[in-house]
Amino acid sequence: MRSLRILHLVGSAENDFYCDLSRLYAQDCLTATADPCYDFLIAYITPDRNWRFPASLSLEDIAVAKPMTLFEAIEFITAQNIHLVLPQMFCLPGMTYYRGLFDLLKIPYIGNTPDVMAIAAHKARTKAIVAAAGVKVPRGELLRQGDVPTILPPAVVKPTTSDNSLGVVLVKDVSEYDAALKKAFEYDSEVIVEEFIELGREVRCGIIVKDGELVGLPLEEYLVDSEKKPIRNHADKLQLTDDGNLLFAAKDNIKSWIVDPNDPLTEKVQQVAKKCHQALGCRHYSLFDFRIDPNGEPWFLEAGLYCSFATKSVIPCMAKAAGIPVKELLKTAIDET
Repeated sequence: MRSLRILHLVGSAENDFYCDLSRLYAQDCLTATADPCYDFLIAYITPDRNWRFPASLSLEDIAVAKPMTLFEAIEFITAQNIHLVLPQMFCLPGMTYYRGLFDLLKIPYIGNTPDVMAIAAHKARTKAIVAAAGVKVPRGELLRQGDVPTILPPAVVKPTTSDNSLGVVLVKDVSEYDAALKKAFEYDSEVIVEEFIELGREVRCGIIVKDGELVGLPLEEYLVDSEKKPIRNHADKLQLTDDGNLLFAAKDNIKSWIVDPNDPLTEKVQQVAKKCHQALGCRHYSLFDFRIDPNGEPWFLEAGLYCSFATKSVIPCMAKAAGIPVKELLKTAIDET
């Protein structure tokens, strides 16, 4: 039987942080999903927009791989008889333009389309769409440089397009707005100020598509505390090791854990997540963050419409808790694609 040739699309066209983040997840994925049924190739993009096709994602193999222009890379890719692409780029160009390239090349890929990814990367637009579908969202406003917030604290200030809680600040007093906005504007030209939803709990819900049906996965809950840790920050998600490599911070069963499927919250959140998935036009899989207020009501926070099929990636962690190994999860996504 002929192996399925899968191209792993890795790296970042934007900066070294996203490049390292992509490599971190993709290395895990390559190891976890290795199978005689698959023939893996790697395309590694760097912030200088060069492409490389290394034998592995070790720094040594990347260093010796020949850098190519986009034109050269397209020539190389079209000669490889690629059956499927697995995108693992987390920067905005990687989630949009680079996926769109494979639409042009007529090579199918796992995951959501560039237009859906572009909407989900803009938190304000995502909120507007899911709100129109009847999902509860915190009251908010979109600000640009010079605009003055009108929402009274407590409020959360966040850049519209940054991930991993970069630039997110909880404002408890009006006097704190200037510093919070200054920090958020370091990451984006647009900033959201939204009403702070009291805890509660904070959970994430993954949806996968199997045989055309939406399947809700077990929830992942995050360590938050109304007094000591009312919101999650960047350090809760990623850390930098002494040797300069990125490390997963939230995968220790202390800062995050899988919710008991029998918890009444699970089905409630899954139903809301399915609404979000359909409203945004997602395919194959989706992932959403929710704040649960003291009355047990879910409030949509944001969408993270990517999955690297690494064991430490959120959707595979949720799937594992549901008895779905990462190899089976990938096979399901391939079948849907």
